[in-house]
Amino acid sequence: MSIEITFPDGNKKSFDEPVTGLAIAQGISPGLAKKAAVIEVNGELWDLTRPIDRDATVSIVTRDKPQALEVIRHDAAHVLAQAVQELFPGTQITFGPATEVGFYYDFARELPFTEADLEKIEQKMREIVKRDLPITREVWPHEVAVKHFEQAGERFKAEWIRDGLAPDEELSIYRQGENWLDMCLGPHLPSTGKLGTAFKLTKVSGAYWRGDANNAQLQRIYGVAFATEDELKAYLKMVEEAEKRDHRKLGRALDLFHIQDEAVGQVFWHPKGWTLYRTLENYVRRQLEDAGYDEVKTPLLVDRKLWEASGHWENYRKNMFIAEVDEGEQDGQQRKAVLAVKPMNCPCHVQIFRQGIRSYRELPLRMAEFGACHRYEPSGALHGLMRVRGFVQDDAHIFCTEEQISAETVAFCDLLKRMYKDLGFEEVSVKFSDRPDNRAGDDAIWDRAEGALRKAVEEAGLPYTMNPGEGAFYGPKLEFVLRDAIGRDWQCGTLQVDFMLPERLDAEYVAEDGSRKRPVMLHRAVLGSFERFIGILIENHAGAFPFWLAPLQVVVAPIVSDADDYATEVCERLKRAGVRAETDLRNEKINYKIREHATHKIPVIAVVGRKEAEERTVTLRFRGQEQQQTVKLDAVVEHLHA
Repeated sequence: MSIEITFPDGNKKSFDEPVTGLAIAQGISPGLAKKAAVIEVNGELWDLTRPIDRDATVSIVTRDKPQALEVIRHDAAHVLAQAVQELFPGTQITFGPATEVGFYYDFARELPFTEADLEKIEQKMREIVKRDLPITREVWPHEVAVKHFEQAGERFKAEWIRDGLAPDEELSIYRQGENWLDMCLGPHLPSTGKLGTAFKLTKVSGAYWRGDANNAQLQRIYGVAFATEDELKAYLKMVEEAEKRDHRKLGRALDLFHIQDEAVGQVFWHPKGWTLYRTLENYVRRQLEDAGYDEVKTPLLVDRKLWEASGHWENYRKNMFIAEVDEGEQDGQQRKAVLAVKPMNCPCHVQIFRQGIRSYRELPLRMAEFGACHRYEPSGALHGLMRVRGFVQDDAHIFCTEEQISAETVAFCDLLKRMYKDLGFEEVSVKFSDRPDNRAGDDAIWDRAEGALRKAVEEAGLPYTMNPGEGAFYGPKLEFVLRDAIGRDWQCGTLQVDFMLPERLDAEYVAEDGSRKRPVMLHRAVLGSFERFIGILIENHAGAFPFWLAPLQVVVAPIVSDADDYATEVCERLKRAGVRAETDLRNEKINYKIREHATHKIPVIAVVGRKEAEERTVTLRFRGQEQQQTVKLDAVVEHLHA
């Protein structure tokens, strides 16, 4: 028996018998074997200790590679499960996958886990790592696995095998040491010691068996894990910083907004928050006007007939709020109308396009709306401004010819990058989301749409990564992801190519040759929603908005009551110049006033006393700066207005 192993550089090596990835790595160098996590065999990740018994192309995956990180996190989940069962005998295990930043595991246990329990569990995990238990893979027949888990009291595991696997199907089992095992597809590291200690348990929450609220309630323990201690420390520091920047806390502290149970998932904007909102909206409106968009306004409640025609009733009904109203008697029968609160604006924009006869000379037609939308989101998914039920999109739809897609995409990408830069975001990446499983239209239409969008983004000079299957049900899309001040990514802007909605809603234009043709519809947004984007802005700037965005830009604070009249005059001058300013005439010491307004992150505190009143000057204290400046009143107004 001869097995030929091909390496990434094209070199080959033959073995007379099955060979493990660990042996291959050791044959190359001891250092490589020490750093190795798993091996890629014909494109599939395998355990280093699993024998390769066929000709294969292989690549050693070391701990510093992205593929290894998911394995590390999956190992951490198994070590967590073993630690829990050692500490709390009788606890049943279910499943524990890797996540984007760590892992979790679901447990069945009558007593709830506490914060103190998490500390004990984490310590036990470190003990298991220190034991350096070998992790070995076994393959069991279906009936053997069911019998084992039933005898072990693991009824959830036994049920999963009985219900989810065919009777003749074998399954892989991973054993840690002699006494603990779990069924798993793998792969895993060679031993628990290879996991390292760059992990931390973070919280415990509720879950349901198989994600069904009708099933048994479980307890889910979450953790984070990384390849190195430095990466873990960096992540924990980011989390700590994120907690300080939490837009919900800052929203209360800065008196911007609140949310309450009587309007779940909807925002009560306070004066300062609404000022921030309107400042952002006005900025976006100016940008759209300069880019050749026409602003429109469409109804909030629309009859189901339009949503049926557009395809949203079939594909999006579960996320729509419905209102049924009595329209009175008609032909001897009571007529009821079924209306939906619009979850998006696109079908309504097509109705405006369809009014009158459109010519090719009008294309591209760029139609924008600050459209109020409502979508049903489960209460458990709601999160401050980041995920709400009522929101406003900076929505626009470009009706164009197929030949105009590239130019419009390039123009939109330029607009988006410029706006993000103005708003404080320099790093932007792009994801290309292609056809989902649940979609409208045939493959030929999707081929055209995806081809057109791919050509357009390449002409825009934007590198992108694929996001398979994540397109909208009516067309592929680009997702624009910005990175904030502490390294978090936020998907905000979108551009979607839609060949289908104009067809479904009978939109057409007169072509140059006199024929009737369907326009292409580009759905696009820069912010996504004002609510969510303001939440991102609050956290990105930690509430310390740049001067032009700050709800309150200047507070004029007199040192003594003798300067109150002058402080009022300064404030009025600033307001007339368009500066958002207030006076603080309270009978408090100036240092107290300064500390309080600094806490509220006011960009400029203008201090005035008897001397300033006599000399017609103002002493300015800029946020984040120790040094203060005393300047003439006229110069202050001119400088801050600019």
